[in-house]
Amino acid sequence: MSKMWTIFTKKQTSVGSAAFVLMLMVFASRVLGLVRDRFLSARFAPDELGVYFAAFRLPNLLFELLVMGALTAAFIPVYTKYISKQKEGDAQKMASVLINLGVCVLVLFSIPVMIWTEDISRLLAPGFTGAQIAQMAEFTRFMVCLQVTPLLVGNFFTGILQAHNYFVIPALAPVVYNIGIITGILLFSQQYGLWAPVIGVGIGAFFFMLIQLPLLLRVGYRHSLSVNHRLAGVKEVVALMGPRTFGLAVSQIDTTVDLMLATLLGARMVTIFNFAQHLQQLPVGLFGVTVAQAVLPTLSFQSAKENGEDFKRTILRSFHQILFLILPVSALFIVLRIPIVRLVFGASRFDWEATVLTGMTLSTFSISLFAQAAVQVLARGYYALYDTKTPVAVGVVSVLVNTLLSIVFVMIYKFPIWSLGLSASIASILNAVLLLIFLDKKIGHFSLKELLGPTAKMLIASVATGVALYVPLKLFDQLVFDTTRVFGLLLLTGIVSAIGLATYVLLSWVMGVGEVRYVWSLLRRVRRAQPVLLEPASEVVNGGMESKVS
Repeated sequence: MSKMWTIFTKKQTSVGSAAFVLMLMVFASRVLGLVRDRFLSARFAPDELGVYFAAFRLPNLLFELLVMGALTAAFIPVYTKYISKQKEGDAQKMASVLINLGVCVLVLFSIPVMIWTEDISRLLAPGFTGAQIAQMAEFTRFMVCLQVTPLLVGNFFTGILQAHNYFVIPALAPVVYNIGIITGILLFSQQYGLWAPVIGVGIGAFFFMLIQLPLLLRVGYRHSLSVNHRLAGVKEVVALMGPRTFGLAVSQIDTTVDLMLATLLGARMVTIFNFAQHLQQLPVGLFGVTVAQAVLPTLSFQSAKENGEDFKRTILRSFHQILFLILPVSALFIVLRIPIVRLVFGASRFDWEATVLTGMTLSTFSISLFAQAAVQVLARGYYALYDTKTPVAVGVVSVLVNTLLSIVFVMIYKFPIWSLGLSASIASILNAVLLLIFLDKKIGHFSLKELLGPTAKMLIASVATGVALYVPLKLFDQLVFDTTRVFGLLLLTGIVSAIGLATYVLLSWVMGVGEVRYVWSLLRRVRRAQPVLLEPASEVVNGGMESKVS
């Protein structure tokens, strides 16, 4: 028991070990998320689930604007700066004030939302029937009351712990969140129907917050009830988060338009769009968000120390590591889209038409997986430099492009639901390219050879992987395996995936892609996970990136 507690409470002081821990936990969380979706697709029809997914729009809007703008863009860099200067007390005061102000603002915004929920729901889901709108409004009220507040507080807890280089417990929080939802589905679906996952959302949100409390107290955090918005650190965070929050507000327009267009195509299309989105978010969260979260404290430290060369090196290594890991997944999702969707969502209530449309939507999303993941690191590079305006400006442009293309594809050209994935991919690629160009200018230019050389080799290997997946898929399907049964489908998907991934790794190794060593190191770490979690601080060199995984 003491060893387990030591694992949970040991610092991960290099980017490599932190990223590994985050990947492990994000993988568990995302897999549980897919298990959750499997339970949902088995118990409820796509038309019913469309109402459930639509009910998240308002709570997610409140959460994104109140938390994500402050946390990623401003809170962690400022908090890290305070503790690096041995000002732990000031950092805690700042965190307390921000949490208190966040809860107060949430309550203030929640009052009109609770009063006019049905009217807002009707605006957000113009394609829903009166009964669907009424049900969506009930679900929304419940989530606003019992989901958003614990998630708001819990995410600030996550930021504090990550700033202190504790990654295991914060990474477990999303895992227990999904466990809470699954618990709700299993315990209450027979008695309460579609209310079961909604109740589970409330349970999971409280799990998310409470699991972090013991370690938070152990690091010495003591919460105060102050709302002194004039505190220096608070003013600094508010100033930094302003542009980021504006950018998130604009992005919410795009997300809302996607929901509105999906409801016009039918409630089941909301479910199909969300299921495809959940699948494509697995690799983005696993490889993009985790590396970006792990590298932000290091980038903030290097920026504070004005260590420009190490800063550029850290960005490049993280960028290439993400690309190496996510490009073969793009090929897998595009070529094996139908088998993957059938394996994950293929319950009796999820029909063939829904399977095909989900697969097509997944494939259009997958075109931009590399861009979605790369943006996570590039944006955090700006945040570490205390520049939140540039990523916001670029984000606004990409969001406007996405929104315009979505409307054109669905309303003018009458394309199916997969067109929303295509418009998102075009906008994501534009976002990544512009962020990279402007960051290159801001930090005094990357070496083109170091930036583009490994990238080109990985792209060539990923295209070859797509061919290596497609040929055996066509040969084995029906001729060798009976894919009408789960076992045959699982064998087909597993064998074809193994052939494709082996091709990717072999070609990358032959072309001298250095990130092959990174993956090999990750695999070694999987075999000895405990030593990784107990990794000594002496592994860190030059601010964290000169680790054994580099």
